[in-house]
Amino acid sequence: MTGVRVLVGTRKGAFVLTADGKRERWDVSGPHFPGWEIYHVAGSPADPNRIYASQSGGWFGQVVQRSDDGGRTWAPVGNEFSYAGVPGTHQWYDGTPHPWEFARVWHLEPSATDPETVLAGVEDAALFRSTDGGGSWQELPGLREHGSGPHWQPGAGGMCLHTIVVDPRDPTRMHVAISAAGVFRSDDEGKSWRPTNRGLRSAGIPDEDAEVGHCVHNLAMHPSRPDTLYMQKHWDVMRSDDGGENWYDIGGNLPTDFGFPIDVHAHDPDTVYVVPITSDSEHFPPEGKLRVYRSRTGGHEWEPLTDGLPQEHCYVNVLRDAMAVDSLDECGVYFGTTGGQVYASADAGDHWAPIVRDLPGVLSVQVQTLR
Repeated sequence: MTGVRVLVGTRKGAFVLTADGKRERWDVSGPHFPGWEIYHVAGSPADPNRIYASQSGGWFGQVVQRSDDGGRTWAPVGNEFSYAGVPGTHQWYDGTPHPWEFARVWHLEPSATDPETVLAGVEDAALFRSTDGGGSWQELPGLREHGSGPHWQPGAGGMCLHTIVVDPRDPTRMHVAISAAGVFRSDDEGKSWRPTNRGLRSAGIPDEDAEVGHCVHNLAMHPSRPDTLYMQKHWDVMRSDDGGENWYDIGGNLPTDFGFPIDVHAHDPDTVYVVPITSDSEHFPPEGKLRVYRSRTGGHEWEPLTDGLPQEHCYVNVLRDAMAVDSLDECGVYFGTTGGQVYASADAGDHWAPIVRDLPGVLSVQVQTLR
């Protein structure tokens, strides 16, 4: 069957939305794990039946769930996340030292080629890997052991490793984004790391051009051009054409360059999507109009996409992991809101329609293309 499976994590459960290639009629399954925060739901590119979910709760802590039948049934897998070696400390803004403490899994990144391998970005910021389908987890300690680690700061949502981007051309190269530290790159499968933040400027930190300390919200890469990276930052939309070595601003004619998600069209590495919001204190669309902005020029010019989206009295937000694309011939684009709506466009953003409404606040949206 050609179709798509949209995986949605919310404040109170996970949902699986399925449609054929036309993407007109949707089957809605869920809530799975009702009442639990599901920070991220991620499907394996290597096995269309394999899905991982990050389940988090204040009473019982973190649980990683796995489905091997496309989300119909689930079972908990390994949930031990232990910082390797001596945890050490990082500093709060007032200079107070704090031990590294595990809170939750923010992002799961299954391997593109091996369904048993999956990476996890956690809070406090660290990177873990499982090679047995989530049964056990080992930290890649080289990231935290980078000399800048003690100076990483928590963003408003915590000090989280929230984005993992693996180079499909060379899986030993990967980029991660940490709030609020910046982007780090490894060229040896996570053994060693270096910051790649040249060109980023952040008002409000002691050195606006510092090597680390930047609040990066999200990264995106197109598989056909992995040296080009796009970034949504705290007050900036940025691009790099040299694997993150240097960044430059592409905010251009956006109504505001503050937002959380950024994604790239499945077949055109110059077509990019963002969802601007008013400011860092007003997390809703400018003028109460929900607009996705698309650039077909790699970020040099932007156009608002509004057909089918509410254009008055709309005060929702779209979080960093809540936008995704499918890889069907006519690329589909999807996003979820804090108001519980999941919108879909089957024509690359020209027209939108809600798949579901009135879910709990959406934390993540990911898509599995079924062929």
